Amino acid sequence: MDGRPAGRVHGDQLRARRVACEGTGPARPGLSFDGLSLDRRVRLLTGADNWRTAADPGLGLRPMAFSDGPAGVRGIAMDERAPSSSLPCPSALGATWDPALVGEVAAALGAEARGKDIDVLLAPTIHLMRTPLGGRGFECFSEDPVLTAAIAVAYVRGVQGAGVACAVKHFICNDSETQRWTCDVRVAGHVLRELYLVPFEACVREAGALAVMAGYNSVNGATMTENAPLLRGVLKDEWGFTGVAVSDWHAARSTDETAAAGLDLAMPGPAGPWGDQLATAVRAGRLPEDEVDDKVRRVLHLAGQVGALPPLTGLDGSNGLDGPNRLDSPNRLDGADRRNGRAERSSLADPALLRRAAAAAFTLLANPREVLPLDPFFAHGVSLREPAGPADVDLEQVE
Repeated sequence: MDGRPAGRVHGDQLRARRVACEGTGPARPGLSFDGLSLDRRVRLLTGADNWRTAADPGLGLRPMAFSDGPAGVRGIAMDERAPSSSLPCPSALGATWDPALVGEVAAALGAEARGKDIDVLLAPTIHLMRTPLGGRGFECFSEDPVLTAAIAVAYVRGVQGAGVACAVKHFICNDSETQRWTCDVRVAGHVLRELYLVPFEACVREAGALAVMAGYNSVNGATMTENAPLLRGVLKDEWGFTGVAVSDWHAARSTDETAAAGLDLAMPGPAGPWGDQLATAVRAGRLPEDEVDDKVRRVLHLAGQVGALPPLTGLDGSNGLDGPNRLDSPNRLDGADRRNGRAERSSLADPALLRRAAAAAFTLLANPREVLPLDPFFAHGVSLREPAGPADVDLEQVE
């Protein structure tokens, strides 16, 4: 120990970052990059390996670790000595119709992720299960945008309340596993607004999701990592998203187009279309340097939220945003504890909680009047009604 206060940025690092309080961008007020070279800035925008972002010791920045979700947290490596809880699949969580219960499950998931030293959970998947042919429908909550939004908000709040960021995915209309790298989803604007964008907007505006993952597919002719009207126009400009727009793994397949469209972090790395090529695009005048600075601010904001970056002098001790895009849970681990490996290992999720959630997902269809099976000769329609309450649904034959 050298006697300097833990969790603070020291003088040489402050000079490198030139922290001021006048506000220099929408994602991180008070952060300037005059003393940080373009190459160092660009390095922060591409993964250091398959699951981690780049560190910068001069900034006091450690790597951020990402892990797959959403029905559990795998961690960086598959290791039988470090098992993970198997949660009820998201379609079962959606079938509970119980955001409070889903919030409990998500909080347990977040604590487990934190115990595995995970900073960002790649979850939840909030597509709409409008067809059984999607291949990954079990990862989604529902076919209904309102129900999906309500469950997703509870999920994000639960995980992020435990100090782990959510990267909601896959923005947007990445509903097909068949040709998911190349398919082009042609969809009318009002359909996007009324259905597919609803859960994402709720996660951003209501739950304060700290990251959004752009998918492999195209929408109306532009791949999602290059889709400026949706990625920048809707997500950032219209909804005011101040977090990180991260690519699905290897989904960033160009340099200038993805950077200009609003993508902030290209994963994985270090190989890929950004890195040195992104710095070259700036020096050649094809990409404004301000674009890089905005992306770096967003990445550092995320790092501050999950404890990968110590608090900055001149900002409040949470190292975060005002408003919903902020992790200020008392359970959030500070940067020094996470970086020095002093984080307490969390146990697996309580089996009783998972059993309760699984049971809540089941719906028992009673047949006391022997209406089933329906006689196709007499049955012209079927209605569902609630005579006694939400737990009692009566199936009635309609002539």
